[in-house]
Amino acid sequence: MADDLAKARAKTQAMRVLQAEDGRKAMAEYEASITATREKTERLRALRMAREAAEAAAPPPPKTKGKSKAAKKPSRVAGKLSDWLDDQRDSGHNT
Repeated sequence: MADDLAKARAKTQAMRVLQAEDGRKAMAEYEASITATREKTERLRALRMAREAAEAAAPPPPKTKGKSKAAKKPSRVAGKLSDWLDDQRDSGHNT
């Protein structure tokens, strides 16, 4: 019985050592992940700020003369509703 108790204690002690080791590994991975995320964020922020500074320093694009795309006439001119209704009635459709 004392032998069984000693084995159980040794097994429990070994489990605790393994759990502590796993905990240290997990914490190291977590901290490495945080460090990598911070470095990436700083790098991307620096790139964004450089791009914004370059855009602010660049002259604005020249304005074009003439009509914009939104001001163009539609390619198909719609007819009147009354004409469409007359066509529907004449073709036999029930409205």
